[in-house]
Amino acid sequence: MIAPDAKMFSKDYNSRGAVRLQRKGLNVLNLSYGIYAPASRDPDDIRWGLQERSIISYAELGKAVVVKAAGNDAVAVGASVGGSVDALNVALIGADSVLFVGALDSNGTTADPASLASYSNYAGSNTDVQEHFLVVGVDGDMTGLYGTSFAAPIVTGYSAILGSKFKTATPVDITNRLLDTARTDTISGYDVAIHGQGEASLTRALAPNSIN
Repeated sequence: MIAPDAKMFSKDYNSRGAVRLQRKGLNVLNLSYGIYAPASRDPDDIRWGLQERSIISYAELGKAVVVKAAGNDAVAVGASVGGSVDALNVALIGADSVLFVGALDSNGTTADPASLASYSNYAGSNTDVQEHFLVVGVDGDMTGLYGTSFAAPIVTGYSAILGSKFKTATPVDITNRLLDTARTDTISGYDVAIHGQGEASLTRALAPNSIN
């Protein structure tokens, strides 16, 4: 719906094979899921399968824009809930081309700022998360769809659109462009520990003729 002309591929989650990137153009991976593990477990001890191992590698090496739904537990990204933690969130913290996406209760404007949805995870005190965290509106009243799993694909679409304009931009360039152009004036009580860099703005991101 956001970028209908983008070349889209789906992967059977249960196939567990490595994610394959396209050789030409910008690769954007949408992760509207989490993988939970005991919070007491050292994340470095998790034996990832080929699927997640490839995704984490692409984010760390800047080979693809990796858009991760922040989660719907109303906690900071990486925090535990009931003794468990989204280990995939934890593994992606600090990666160069990852974008964690939280949900606002509406699309914010300066006249009517939006608030973080009650269920949405937020950035928290970790600066590595804050610097790679965005929010977008999820109008569940209109669509019947709620959750950060529906916020992440919006940013995925934004990334694809940016890639179609800035054809030589790298995944890290696109990631940073969305982070650098996010809005804070459309959010009620903006706080970097809650909203990260702010509300993603496709209009602002597309504005220049090139990305430096």
